[in-house]
Amino acid sequence: MGGINYFDILFLRCGTIGWVLWALSVVTLSLIVRLLLSIRRSKLLPEERLRQWRSMIAERRYREVLDSTVGGQDLLGGVLHAAMSESARGYHAMVRAMEEAAEDRAASLLRKMEWLNLIGNLSPMMGLLGTVWGMILAFFTIVAKGGTPEPGDLAGAIGIKLVTTLEGLMIAIPALAVYSMLRGRIDSLTGEAITTCQRLIAPFRTVRRSPPLSVSPDRQPAGTSV
Repeated sequence: MGGINYFDILFLRCGTIGWVLWALSVVTLSLIVRLLLSIRRSKLLPEERLRQWRSMIAERRYREVLDSTVGGQDLLGGVLHAAMSESARGYHAMVRAMEEAAEDRAASLLRKMEWLNLIGNLSPMMGLLGTVWGMILAFFTIVAKGGTPEPGDLAGAIGIKLVTTLEGLMIAIPALAVYSMLRGRIDSLTGEAITTCQRLIAPFRTVRRSPPLSVSPDRQPAGTSV
């Protein structure tokens, strides 16, 4: 075992598909880091902003709530903005808008993770492709040598061809594990965002109709009008 050069096997002799898989592993790692940093409670359900919105609603500063949530990237802000935008139509309209916004935001987060899911499913097949192709070449080499190769050489050649399968699994396992974990996190945070927003808009339950709220002109996204 001491004579095995792992660097040579894993990097130098893995072939074209092996190099593609190593490049794919770098992409996978960067995706995992970016998703773990963006899909977390502090980003999607910011506690400080929640305290501000709770205070504003308690003081009936509804327009300020609408202004502070426009164009926000956090999940709770987007859900609350959708609900407050429908305040003129009553509480039930606010709840419907809130639920639709939560579904849209959750779907948007899931779409960002689809590359991770694709890589997790594709990389083992790429690894298997490299192994099968390598095995085919190994057997044709046996034929070219008259069908009597050295057992050690044959075992070494077959072992090297199996490296791409190993590399594919090394990419797929963490990719699919993180994908599954983040899906559960998104479902959990989406449900929590809906529950939190319901509590925030609870004062509107006893109000049949409210004056329509509109975003202040200086807080509107580009390309929109009051």
